[in-house]
Amino acid sequence: MEEVTRALRNTVGKKGMSEDEVQGLAEYLMSFFGFSDTVIDNKLTSNDRDVFYMLEEEGFLTTTQDEVHLRKGKLWRIHYWILKGDQIKRMAAIVDEVIKEPDPVEDLYGDIDESVWSRH
Repeated sequence: MEEVTRALRNTVGKKGMSEDEVQGLAEYLMSFFGFSDTVIDNKLTSNDRDVFYMLEEEGFLTTTQDEVHLRKGKLWRIHYWILKGDQIKRMAAIVDEVIKEPDPVEDLYGDIDESVWSRH
């Protein structure tokens, strides 16, 4: 859960989603998957599916399908959503580089040789 939250913070959080929304989305996502990495598409509502498509674009999910031949000769397709655990771990591990603001005093005195500062 912590990795999913960090990964969401590093992706959709940087696009304007608030911390509360990121936390809620992480809980929402994990409520479908729990301890599994696969969810059958039939369980989703239209709104759920929209969220899953957005998460697929962000790299959190992917899809797959199975085809089953029924006795009557018909082909039945079962669609699945798969949680991309390795990708989520990579996205969670991203650490922002802290951008150091230039210090005007340091810039002014930083170029002066150390020997100027020593006392005799």
